[in-house]
Amino acid sequence: MNARNTVRKAVIPAAGLGTRFLPATKAMPKEMLPVVDKPAIQYVVEEAARAGINDILMITGRNKRSLEDHFDRVPFIEQTLEDKGDLDKLEAVRSASSLADIHYLRQGDPKGLGHAVLRGQQHVGDEPFAVLLGDDLIDERDSLLTEMMAVQARTGGSVIALMEVDPEQISAYGCADITAVEGSEYVKVNQLVEKPSADEAPSNLAVIGRYVLHPAVFEVLEQTPPGRGGEIQLTDALQTLAARDGEGGGVYGVVFRGRRYDTGDKLSYLKAVVTIASEREDIGEQLRMWLKEFTNGSAD
Repeated sequence: MNARNTVRKAVIPAAGLGTRFLPATKAMPKEMLPVVDKPAIQYVVEEAARAGINDILMITGRNKRSLEDHFDRVPFIEQTLEDKGDLDKLEAVRSASSLADIHYLRQGDPKGLGHAVLRGQQHVGDEPFAVLLGDDLIDERDSLLTEMMAVQARTGGSVIALMEVDPEQISAYGCADITAVEGSEYVKVNQLVEKPSADEAPSNLAVIGRYVLHPAVFEVLEQTPPGRGGEIQLTDALQTLAARDGEGGGVYGVVFRGRRYDTGDKLSYLKAVVTIASEREDIGEQLRMWLKEFTNGSAD
């Protein structure tokens, strides 16, 4: 694998307004909503770091300064914890600022996911890169991103993450029409359909928020007109690449069967917090006991 085909950089779009969580997100980015004791965005950065990605560009917007502050050093807090001998918390605080080199760029006009990715062109350059959406948290025990990077290196195209969902729920997602690749665990994507009705969906494979993209996507995004909602859709650009032969052509899918936590709406967010907390060594057992009591109507 040569250096050009090694994924070293990731783009994390984080410019959304988070309107579904108002009023909590009136002055705080939705990416900073806590999932137990870490903001959601930190789980995403940790995932990239585990996959060996050490250069991250966050595409931000207004009221996102706290993202930068979170991944920065805070000498006063660190010194206070060190003086108290609270070394576990000291390590937790320091770890966020040592995960990767993180850069920040304003999106400017809110023109959709495709536009946010396009804003990363100058930083990424002419090499494959990952895109991670903060609404999807992938369990740290699963190696989805690493698998996707390996498929990108093998195929030379772009790779998306797919997950089987209930056919009745497919209208909430982008959906993939795929063909199996003989002898391989990944699939070839023939077509992407954005939020189809259940009876028009080509499969029950939903696109989730992980991508490993060939830099050819930038050229396509530059030529992609606004689509649904007046936004530049990444799905439209991937559709073009799926039909292209040669350098940067082809889109492939990795079907993920691991643990994914959706923080995209209130109920899913609460489920994610409870699920992750219940699996924690420090509080999981007590929480599970309380949940049993609560559902039986006997909790305090």
